[in-house]
Parts: sequence; structure tokens; C-alpha cells
Amino acid sequence: MTSSGLPAVAHGRWARSLRGEILSGPAENDTMSQRRVPLADLVLAVVLAVAGVAIARLIDPHMRPGTRLDAWGAVLIVAAALALAVRRRWPIVAVAGSAGATTLYLLLGHSYGPIFVSLGIAVYSVARYCPPRRSAIAAAVVLAALLTHLITNEQVWNQALGGWPSSSWVVVPYAAGLSVRLARQAREQERARHVADERIRLAQDVHDVVGHNLAAIKMQADVALHLMRKDPGQAEAALHAISGASGEALGELRAALTELRSDGGRSPTPGLARLDELGDRMQAAGLRVRIERTGTPRALPGPVDVTGYRVVQEALTNVLRHGPVPQAQVQVRYDEDELMLTVTNPLTPDFPAPQAGRGMGLAGMHRRVTSLGGRFLAVVTADSCFQVTAEIPEPRP
Repeated sequence: MTSSGLPAVAHGRWARSLRGEILSGPAENDTMSQRRVPLADLVLAVVLAVAGVAIARLIDPHMRPGTRLDAWGAVLIVAAALALAVRRRWPIVAVAGSAGATTLYLLLGHSYGPIFVSLGIAVYSVARYCPPRRSAIAAAVVLAALLTHLITNEQVWNQALGGWPSSSWVVVPYAAGLSVRLARQAREQERARHVADERIRLAQDVHDVVGHNLAAIKMQADVALHLMRKDPGQAEAALHAISGASGEALGELRAALTELRSDGGRSPTPGLARLDELGDRMQAAGLRVRIERTGTPRALPGPVDVTGYRVVQEALTNVLRHGPVPQAQVQVRYDEDELMLTVTNPLTPDFPAPQAGRGMGLAGMHRRVTSLGGRFLAVVTADSCFQVTAEIPEPRP
């Protein structure tokens, strides 16, 4: 006996049965669900089968005086319609079944009728759900097979348009299905491009926030470690600066990540109105910053305001992390229809100039500015300074 009171054999069978249900049950259910025919397609197939036979019985005596739809004709109409039940899951099978039934229907001498509706839907489906090359081959084979009835069906030869009525039931649905497929692919590619652009933008936001604040935190941590024993008061001030910078980083990072919320809510983002706060943080981190403004400061459109702030923030962060002289000058100029930003820091003769395209700093600033139709330039000036310039146009109303 086992601890549960069941005999060992029964307990083993029960365990194996339970294990089998756990391991194989969901997989089998998934397989069964994949094999199911969509209910809408099944209903469409049944409706076309019933309606096709009923309509053919009504119009056949008028199309072929003295005759009625026979059993073979009715079976072929039903077969062509029922093939549509798998038109989305197996479109090649559906078009093969529908086209085969339609071709045999015409070869037996039956007149044109509702069976062509099933054929047209099958051709549309193969163009809609199959790759273009495969669907084109399938449509060409269907058209070739369908036109074989011209050899045996004398009724067609008496019509002025010959084989055009039957050909149009292949050409037109194929063109419609292919157009829908290509339009959907274009929408998916546009959506994928938009998602990729959004990911790049969010990555740039996170880089700007984390990179800037971590640079300030590292600088203050180095100062605190250096002054811990010599000047505890200054070390404490550095630790307070670290606390403030880390809190600022968390706040801005939270604001950037809030844009990923499902309800589409957005938190306030930094702008040029907070430029003095940025300068104070950089001053506390050990970088001497001078900010000059020309023109009349005004409220800027959101993208322009945020981009301007991020450009200055990243440029100052680069000076703090890599600049040989802890000094920078920021110039903000409000022109009539654009914003111009210039960040300049001195270089030493033996210091290599920053290279665009390395890392996300300069490349990210360039991407931000040019995405708004602006111009970005990072150069070494004649007086041995590294200068970042951004000209961002304001969108016209």
C-alpha cells in the first residue's frame, strides 16, 4: 500500500494517467484546435453549396433549353463550394478542389452558373494567403485547366466573348486577393518600422537619462572617496549630490518608461525651462557651466523643447565624462522660426577630438535633431574647442 491508501499498481496507473494528461493533454488540444476549420468558412461553404444547387436548377433550363441540372452537376457544385471550408488553412487545397470541380462541371457540358462564385473565392483566397510566386503558379494552372472546356463545350463557341467569361473568374479575384495581401504587408512593414523607431527613441531617452546622471554620480562618488578622511564636510556634500542625482535619474527614467503603459499615458518630460537646474547639477558634479540666452524665450512645441534639452544634457555629460577641461559654455538662441543651441568646451593640444558614430552620444544627438528636420554639427573650432551645434526648426502651424 502507498501512503495514500491506494494499491501500488493502481497508484502507478493513476500517476501515469495524470502525468499523461499533464504532458500530452494541452499539446493534443492545441493540435486539435489548429486542425479545426474556421466556422465562418464552413458556413460560407454550406451556404454556397445549397444556394448554388438551387440557383443552378432555376437557371439551367433557360441557359440550356430542354435540360435540367443532373445529379453529377449538383455534386460538382457542392464539391466546389465545400472546398472553401479550408480556404484559409489550406488555400492550395481549396483552389485545387474548387477548380477541379468547376472544370469537370464545364467539361460535362453544363452552362456557366453559380459554381463560378466558389471558384472566384478560392482563387482570391490563394492570392490572399499564399506567397505571390506560389499563388501565381496556382492561378496559372487553374486558368489553363479551366480553359480546357473550350474544346468540348459548344455553348462557349457560340458566345461572342469565347473563354473570357470563365477567365475573368480567375484573373479578377486573383488581382483582388494579391492587392489585399500586398496592402496588408505594407501596413505591417510600416507598423514594424514605427515600432523600431519607437524602440530607438526610448533607448535614446534611457541612455540620456542614465548616462547623464551616472556620470554625475560617479564624479561625486570619486570626490567623496577622495575627501572622506581629509574633509568630511565636503564628502557629505558630495554624498548629498549623489542622492539628488540618483533621485533625478529615477524620476526621469520613470517618466521615460511611463510611455510604455498600456493606457498610453505620458508623464511630463524635461524641457529648456529646466536648463538652469541641469546647469546646477553639472556644477555640483564638478563641471563649470555658463548658460547664455539670446532672443525672447518662449514656449516651444513639445518635440523641439525635449530635443533641445536632451542635446544640451548629452553634450554636457560628454564634457563631464571625457572633456580634458571641466568647463563648458551653453548658448541658447531663440530665432523667429527655429531654436539654435551651441555647447562649447575647451580641448588640450594632446586630447583627441570626439568621433561621431562612436557610442550613442553624438549619434543620438544627430538622430534626434535630424528627425525634426534640423541640422546637427560637431566640430573642433580654430581656437581648440569642441563645439556641438544644433539648429531645430519649429513646425509651422
